[in-house]
Amino acid sequence: MIMDFDSRGVVVVYLCTFAVILVNVVFCVTNPNDFKILNDFRNGLKNPELLQWPSKGNDPCGPPAWPHVFCSSDRVTQIQVQSLGLKGPLPQNLNELDKLQNLGLQKNGFSGKLPTFSGLSELKYAYLDWNQFDTIPADFFNGLSSVQVLALDNNPFNKSGWSIPIELQDSAQLTEFSCTSCNIVGPLPDFFGKLPSLTALKLSYNSLTGEIPESFRDSMIQILWLNNPINGGGMTGPIDIIGTMDELTSLWLQGNSFNGSIPDTIGDLASLKHLNLNGNKLVGLIPEGLANLDLEDLDLNNNMLMGPIPKFRAANATYSSNSFCQSTPGAPCAPQVNALLDLLDGWNYPSQLASKWTGNDPCAGSWFGISCNPKGQVTIVNLQKKNLTGALSPSLANLDSLLEVHLEGNSLHGPIPANLTELRFLRLLDLSGNNFDPPLPKFRDGVKVITDGNAHLVANVTVGTPSQSIGPFPPLSHSPKPSKELPLKSPSPSDNRPTLSGTPPSPEIRSGSGSDSNNKKTAIIVIVSAASAALILLVVVLAFKSRKKPKKAAGTTVIHPKDPFNKDDIVKITVLEDPMMYTAQSGTTNTSSGGTEGTQVIDGNLAISTQVLRKVTNNFAPENELGRGGFGVVYKGELEHGTHIAVKRMESAIINSKALDEFQAEIAVLSKVRHRHLVSLLGYSIEGNERLLVYEYMSKGALSRHLFRWKSLNLEPLSWVKRLNIALDVARGMEYLHNLAHQSFIHRDLKSSNILLDDGFRAKVSDFGLVKLAPDKERSVATRLAGTFGYLAPEYAVTGKVTTKIDVFSFGVVLMELVTGLAALDEQRSEETRYLVEWFWQIKSNKGNLIASVDPALDAKEDIHESICTMAELAGHCTARDPNHRPDMSHVVNVLGQLVETWKPFEESDKYEGIDYSLPLPEMLKDWQHEDTGDFTGTSQDSRGSIPAKPTGFADSFTSNDAR
Repeated sequence: MIMDFDSRGVVVVYLCTFAVILVNVVFCVTNPNDFKILNDFRNGLKNPELLQWPSKGNDPCGPPAWPHVFCSSDRVTQIQVQSLGLKGPLPQNLNELDKLQNLGLQKNGFSGKLPTFSGLSELKYAYLDWNQFDTIPADFFNGLSSVQVLALDNNPFNKSGWSIPIELQDSAQLTEFSCTSCNIVGPLPDFFGKLPSLTALKLSYNSLTGEIPESFRDSMIQILWLNNPINGGGMTGPIDIIGTMDELTSLWLQGNSFNGSIPDTIGDLASLKHLNLNGNKLVGLIPEGLANLDLEDLDLNNNMLMGPIPKFRAANATYSSNSFCQSTPGAPCAPQVNALLDLLDGWNYPSQLASKWTGNDPCAGSWFGISCNPKGQVTIVNLQKKNLTGALSPSLANLDSLLEVHLEGNSLHGPIPANLTELRFLRLLDLSGNNFDPPLPKFRDGVKVITDGNAHLVANVTVGTPSQSIGPFPPLSHSPKPSKELPLKSPSPSDNRPTLSGTPPSPEIRSGSGSDSNNKKTAIIVIVSAASAALILLVVVLAFKSRKKPKKAAGTTVIHPKDPFNKDDIVKITVLEDPMMYTAQSGTTNTSSGGTEGTQVIDGNLAISTQVLRKVTNNFAPENELGRGGFGVVYKGELEHGTHIAVKRMESAIINSKALDEFQAEIAVLSKVRHRHLVSLLGYSIEGNERLLVYEYMSKGALSRHLFRWKSLNLEPLSWVKRLNIALDVARGMEYLHNLAHQSFIHRDLKSSNILLDDGFRAKVSDFGLVKLAPDKERSVATRLAGTFGYLAPEYAVTGKVTTKIDVFSFGVVLMELVTGLAALDEQRSEETRYLVEWFWQIKSNKGNLIASVDPALDAKEDIHESICTMAELAGHCTARDPNHRPDMSHVVNVLGQLVETWKPFEESDKYEGIDYSLPLPEMLKDWQHEDTGDFTGTSQDSRGSIPAKPTGFADSFTSNDAR
């Protein structure tokens, strides 16, 4: 029995029983406490009639169920009242609905104190945004171990501000946290960068401060909004970490005070579509990689960006109110401007200069610290005591009219560029009060170099002498002797170059005078140093001459079998001495006992001329484009004799250390492994900025095309038999990588888009740029996190350590895709089905639900239901949370092999070729010996004839043991 008060204060009694005993008795299934909390919820509202919940007479869980309430058995699991216009507080005991999984309260007028959610361990989705809650309790996030989405936007929590509690870091399954306009203050919590599943973090319109935490480096976050702080200058510091967040699709940082330059690595963010950096304090040049990103929108307004405006590939790019040298995209800066910008680059673009060095003429504008002659040539750089840090750029020597350089009183370090000695008119270089490193370059006569206050350099050197590269000297016991300083004369307006007046003084080291003993010590140091240098140089020269250049075989031919079990099916590429002369052919080669004459099979030496690849792809014509990816563009090519190849071309905009590592890894792995279910690498090309990989051509393209886009591409859907064969092919390829190759390899990026299909829909695994070597199959290898979200094993996402079992997990996801026809991750799907693995685990154990979830394109008949269930069960084992519970690929091959290659006994006849197999064995043998068998083509009376002859090309000493 439940007793409660209705809105009029009248006692209402609810009786819950399993038998109808009175007219007014309710047939109640709902848990009594859940029932009470629902009534508390209704009674606290100012407009409960909008719920359309009956005041009495039936049970919330039904049948029929109350509107907006969903139950599992007798427990309330969902309340969905979004956008109903409800007003009033929530019951403070709401967290007693301990089976609640999904709560949708968004876009109402709920107010007052938000009840704690502490202990709601089964809650997955909570949408509380766009209400008027004014308080959030400190323990709100405690125990939310299953939560995936938390939306708290646009609630005026804690008017004086609040910080996100650290307890939220225990919500390891959190994928989206959204709290814009929530009165959050203080630094961005670093645990957000460590949450393994987090893909969206939206904290706009708060009062965040400090820098982006280091923990965000290499984070898998896809959406990051930290824009428009409501108080103060917002967040500060550099944004270099952003360039490591490879999965970013949307980045909003506008309205903060981020400083420094835009990192070059931002060009690696191939998935980025929305970038807003408006209203910060960013300086420096726009990286070429950023200009080449295919963005939908880019906002760089209101910063201090410098240099030329590049031609952006972004669909919508804005960049006003900066310090660019030109106003036209693509127009270069003047040479003097480039030299001065390089100077700033070495000093990390100090804001006091970046804000004033604008335009394309340092002599016409208000360039602080720069003086020019009437010819518009920079003659003096005067930046003393400006708190400059960093190194002195060699580009200073490009200002070839310089007379004086004043950099005293800063914190500059590193070497002094040697090319400054090439400045023909330089008369003064004042570097005092810095921290430059030796050696001091040798300047021409007449140049006064002042280095007082540099602990490692000789002080005050006038003109170049052999002694000025030696230092530091012992402390001097006396003051240096004053030197003669020449008066400076201003350049004459009629002169075509800067002028010097007076006669150059004789060489003198201002701080080098002292006792004879000091001079002797200096001479000894010079002699010893010179002798040592000469000896080292002699050793290097002798070692260099003793090396012999490796001989290169002329007419080297690289032979790559397309099918390792068919020696006639090959592609042969002949590489000649002249790198511009390459030939390619396909067909059959003849071998003899001595091997292939004039050819040499080379492992790992797969170099091909770029000229050949340009020719066979019609100069990388757009009509030959097969697809695009993070690496670049893949083109179809045709060799002279009709053999098709696939050429993967790295785009120059993404050439960086990460891309080059993947390029080299792909060559290294595929030159070591060969298997019928791994895509064969036929060659590669490295010429200038070109990076090309050549593969066998897979005519049907990626598996993902046939699973997710077959309708839009006008393709036929894959039958169940084809899907089984594809799964088995991939399993065999991965089994080879893990267990059967000479070394154990971990792919790390197995997914449907990396599985390619040939004409017969046989599958091969591709894209080996992330492969790692596993030296011990029983141990894990720590790596930088890589791969594709949705296919990542949980232990890899959390720890970064890999074993072959992370590939098994990814393969299990591919099996799920084959069964359902759904992609591993799709933001457009509902919350429950967005992540395929999690949803599949919920439905796989119920056969009815599983069959209902099968890809509709299959039109699955009952005869394949058992096979579908077996594959679903296998997918579940492969994606077990504990990697030790996942099978290895050998077991996977055995399971799938039984589904694909089911053996059935032959029952048509008991006789075969005249032999009655029903007879006893002695009589069978007797009949067989007397049987006139005639001519059996391809057989021999001698049983030894069943052993095939030794293949041609093998030595006579080659035995069956060698073959094993």
